[in-house]
Amino acid sequence: MELDLTPKLAQPLFEGDGGGYYTWSSSEMPILARTNVGAGRLVLHPRGFALPHYADSSKMSYVIQGSDGVVGMVLPDSEEEVVVKLKQGDVLPVPIGSVSWWFNNGDSDLTIVFLGETSKALIPGQFTYFLLTGALGVIGGFSTELTSKVYNLDRDEVQKLTKTQAGVLIVKLDKNQSLPKPQIHITKKLVYNIDAACAENVVENAGLVKTLTEKEFPFVGEVGLSVIGVKLEPGAVKAPSYSTTAIQLIYIARGSGKIEMVDFNGKPALDTQVKAGDLFVVPQFFLVAKIAGEEGMESYSITTTTKPLFEELAGKGSIWRKLSSSMQEVALNVDSEFEKLFISKIKKSSDLIPPSY
Repeated sequence: MELDLTPKLAQPLFEGDGGGYYTWSSSEMPILARTNVGAGRLVLHPRGFALPHYADSSKMSYVIQGSDGVVGMVLPDSEEEVVVKLKQGDVLPVPIGSVSWWFNNGDSDLTIVFLGETSKALIPGQFTYFLLTGALGVIGGFSTELTSKVYNLDRDEVQKLTKTQAGVLIVKLDKNQSLPKPQIHITKKLVYNIDAACAENVVENAGLVKTLTEKEFPFVGEVGLSVIGVKLEPGAVKAPSYSTTAIQLIYIARGSGKIEMVDFNGKPALDTQVKAGDLFVVPQFFLVAKIAGEEGMESYSITTTTKPLFEELAGKGSIWRKLSSSMQEVALNVDSEFEKLFISKIKKSSDLIPPSY
């Protein structure tokens, strides 16, 4: 089974005065379609406004950069729009079919990465967006006669309704154009800042791991995904682990480093350098390890389950510590002296390893 797991950068789908949207195509990255996951990156310049739309996939949004984002959403089966505020480190789930719009009310770029699953998507491995308005808006796709009857408008009014907004995906708003203000109580319910959250695993001079599941953030259950953040200090290592429950889709948010992955044949499936902006897939059960470069490395990923479970090869949770001594001697074909040495080393190890100078 040949799998191309090479990390890829997003390619522009749209760029304009208000910002751009960049995507990973399943034709360029077939592993996305094979594993039914997808990703995109939205960059909004100051006053940039992403027109209202809905998509065919559930996804998690993570704010890479920016401090004054505003998002409006109408959730499935909801009676009204909710408006939330976004800043760097925030995670906002976007359930499939939700109508949303995105706005940058700040003075610097707002950058958001979307990671999701595409099992119900029109194109496996990709998000397809349906715009309500604009040059590609669905409201302009129906005949004038039908729209006139549906909304009780005359021909001129239909023309104004469907043609006045000439933007395609993202437009830049004038200062005199206003949008609803964020609702703070709704923001606290629907948005979770993973950067500010406590880590469940911290090792001095090595890094930390944070996992966001339905337990910590109930709204995550609406998209059926979970989020994992890994921050490595310069030269630090995240020891190999594998997921027993799901596929991982990993985005390198900051810094650079090296990724090593091993497949079911015990052969390297990936051994390559990565940098900020790279995206790659870790198939279920494949082992993956991360080594940070001289500037450190920070990654965010989704797993396609609300209850992620990983097995570690090092640290207090190492699978080796759970296996019997006699079995290890036989399986490794070593004597008891070496087996005891190995286990003593394992007991002192961690799955986050500081650099050795």
